[in-house]
Amino acid sequence: MKILAVDVGTGTQDILLFDTRLDLENAYKLVLPSPTMIVRRRLQQATREGLAVLLTGVTMGGGPCAWAAEDHARAGLPIFATPDAARSFNDDLEAVKESGIQIVSEDEARAMPDEVMRLELRDFDFQAIRRAFEAFGVELDDLAAAAVAVFDHGAAPPDVSDRQFRFDYLDERIRAGSLRSAFAFRAESEIPPIMTRLQAVGASARASGLDGVPLIVMDTAPAAVLGAAFDPQAAALLRDGRRLVIANVGNFHTLAFRLGPGEAVEGVFEHHTGLLDLPRLEGLLLALAGGTLRHEDVFGSHGHGALIYTPEPLSLDPAAGNLIVTGPRRQMLHGSALKPHFAAPFGDMMIAGCFGLLAATAAKLPDLREPIEKALSGAPREPVTPWDVG
Repeated sequence: MKILAVDVGTGTQDILLFDTRLDLENAYKLVLPSPTMIVRRRLQQATREGLAVLLTGVTMGGGPCAWAAEDHARAGLPIFATPDAARSFNDDLEAVKESGIQIVSEDEARAMPDEVMRLELRDFDFQAIRRAFEAFGVELDDLAAAAVAVFDHGAAPPDVSDRQFRFDYLDERIRAGSLRSAFAFRAESEIPPIMTRLQAVGASARASGLDGVPLIVMDTAPAAVLGAAFDPQAAALLRDGRRLVIANVGNFHTLAFRLGPGEAVEGVFEHHTGLLDLPRLEGLLLALAGGTLRHEDVFGSHGHGALIYTPEPLSLDPAAGNLIVTGPRRQMLHGSALKPHFAAPFGDMMIAGCFGLLAATAAKLPDLREPIEKALSGAPREPVTPWDVG
């Protein structure tokens, strides 16, 4: 059985091909530039060459590609976008127009001359991933499922803060179920309408040849936290009924969960990584553990927010090793007095989100649960090496 897991971040897209014939440490992996970075580079090339650009496709992650699009417009060069593509930069299309990007209909886009450079926006390009694996003799025609994680702010109403809207969504999902299932959805039937980026991933999958393959979509930050829980040290604490804090220090966002027995969420905060330094991050983690962190402490400093569900304090004792950290900017905590444990589930921090996606897939697709959970448990199995796999 094969499952493709793709964790789409700001800097990279991290890809795992889970195969029940192989131990997880032997699974095939790719760490590639993220879609927003790919689009950014192509836009920068178009700016250097003085080309007009048309952006089509679906809503995807913005950030680097949005900044490149604005730079292109500031250079006095034409840049057009269909409405769905433009929402990659802002749900308010008037705000997109104010940045210098011209909004055009799908019909107008099709009628544009050939000399206009066309870029299709999407977070998930299954055919490109398929070609990458096929170049090394690995086929993706027999997938039992696929799982994709992206960060989705959600489509906030015009009079509602994007940050507050995102955090209200996190609160709602935490109250709805377990960490393994609350942030994951079956693409064909469960994605909330407000989660437009997740909806776009589902549309991209159907358009690129995955129609008929069960698809799970999930938020990146909870996926990374869940994946980090499979680090041996974190897993041992959870098995013993111990409480801990797991933080994902991402390129754009930092999300931390305080977890109790059974992976119950006791508290959470989410902030913008670029607004944090070591003392600020240490302070947030200590307040989260201690049960004293308030929503206004985070939201008021331009983060998303914080919630404490269980006020009983937790001591972040370096000797206990109960502060677990993952994420591409985890080195921010290097040298911290809190002595965090840097997670490496199954030997690989970069693929933590993919392991979280596998756990979520097991929770959402019961028919696939047993082999996934067996692999994630690290249970002894018949040794199989890559050269035994056809």
